[in-house]
Amino acid sequence: MKLDQLSPDRVALRPADTVMRLARMGSFHQSRLSFMRVLLRRLKSENWRFERRAFEIDATGVGHAVYTMHGPSHSYSLVAFAHDLPPEQRSDRVIATAWDTTFTLFDGLPTAADIERLSRNVPLQEAGRVTPAELTVSRANRSVRLFDHVVDCLAQGVQPDPADIDAVGYLMRTTAVYGSGKLGAADRETICDRPEFAPPFQAEMLTVFLIRGFVLDLVEHLARIRGKDRAVTLEPSLRRRFGIGNSTGLGMAPFLLNHPILLNNWIEARETALARVRALASITPAEAEAFRVMLRRGHRNVDDWHSEHPLQRGKIAALKADLDRLAAHLEAGALDMPSPWDALYRWAETALSLEGQELLVALMMEPYGALVDDLPSRMSADETAGFRIDGAMTLARLRAILEGDYAWALAIDWTRPEAQARAWYVSAEKLEPRLGERHLEPVAPYEQPLAPGRDAALLHAALQAEAAETRVADFLLRHPEHRHILRRVQIAARHPYAEIRDNTVAADVLPIDLLRAKLSFFGACHFDPRSDRWVRINMFRNAPFPHEIAEMEFAGWTYPALPEVPS
Repeated sequence: MKLDQLSPDRVALRPADTVMRLARMGSFHQSRLSFMRVLLRRLKSENWRFERRAFEIDATGVGHAVYTMHGPSHSYSLVAFAHDLPPEQRSDRVIATAWDTTFTLFDGLPTAADIERLSRNVPLQEAGRVTPAELTVSRANRSVRLFDHVVDCLAQGVQPDPADIDAVGYLMRTTAVYGSGKLGAADRETICDRPEFAPPFQAEMLTVFLIRGFVLDLVEHLARIRGKDRAVTLEPSLRRRFGIGNSTGLGMAPFLLNHPILLNNWIEARETALARVRALASITPAEAEAFRVMLRRGHRNVDDWHSEHPLQRGKIAALKADLDRLAAHLEAGALDMPSPWDALYRWAETALSLEGQELLVALMMEPYGALVDDLPSRMSADETAGFRIDGAMTLARLRAILEGDYAWALAIDWTRPEAQARAWYVSAEKLEPRLGERHLEPVAPYEQPLAPGRDAALLHAALQAEAAETRVADFLLRHPEHRHILRRVQIAARHPYAEIRDNTVAADVLPIDLLRAKLSFFGACHFDPRSDRWVRINMFRNAPFPHEIAEMEFAGWTYPALPEVPS
């Protein structure tokens, strides 16, 4: 379907007041626009070629490897260092000093001198330094439950139990994937004009994709050393069930608040994709069948999704009921109506939970790659130049923006203790963002500017004593304490999805909603919150490996394939 075949009555994008609420953002699912899927579509469509240039790992699992993807114009090499880490030194903390494996993504083909230089720096992570020839720096630790177990199984000539694999889902978990100038690596502006890096986080996603291939090779290598002729490799379908784990906590939560224009571009692309699909006047039998297949695969995916967190378990149960309700609605002829996708979404607004509505949004994109796959190239943002405050704006205009875009914040009674129960700060001990109890801990003096709703209300109150014709520049000369929020307000006026329209310091705020939203754009699924402040995910599970890119079918690999039905 092409854009010129859309219904003339274009469907409007959902309003920010609907989309930018934390409860809904905390129900987002991966989609065709997610960065993992964007990466693998490009690798396949452009016939990228994989090469394992080095694998010099000894019997103790120590050494290095080089995994390279060759594209149309550039080659990128994961340089991996494997270490013999005692279990007592294994930690997921940013302040850890040793890891089972460390990595960098090298721009091009590293020489022996490059590898020697990197061997003295990459294993040190924050204590080391890299150069603009490196695009990312990363590290990962083994799964205590699964890594040695899988090695033992393969060494004995048997395959691991699929139930054991599914219970964990990964052999290693990353504890950081740094890019964009971190530790001396290349700044994003030096590579953003390359087509493969135009969408966000593509260098980081390529790093994790290659890490996954290395980890599975490492496990089979160690099994061969241990079991010799008796050892076997993983059966391919079992092998693909392993992803790369990640435990994401409060360190990632402020990201969406600190990058409002980038957040706007992500959400706007997603909402544009939904609007394009909803605007279709009709649906072909092939598109209807493709959607039904993806719905069944999505249902199977949810059936495999388990969590120990009570809130998430309730959401999963509601989602399963939603999918049963959706399937029944389709059987009743929902896709036979005029403008079927618009009618289906409108039905879902009242018939399904937020989880169900947002999964439907993702599933509706699946049959329409030609319609939506151009959007990821718009999802980046040039934040290097900054945003210049419009000093000539009148305070009357500023007040009007506040009363429109921040009406939700002005409606909150900020004098109530529960409205400002929390405060964001950076832990000096852990070097990570934390969310403290404002009225119980002495954290207020260290508070980060991550309460835009409250600050917008304070700005609005300050404007009441000002003349309407006063210019912003004159106001800020007298009240520089409002500069940061005034800048956000002007950004939100130009970018409708730039601001999360909820109180981020309220007593009932759930930081996992922020984490879920960001990770869904990465392409994560099976979110497993361990509290309201950190969540476990799995990346690239069920995906092809680098050497399988050319052969594998890519339609919705994130969702598990359906069992084959005998003809």
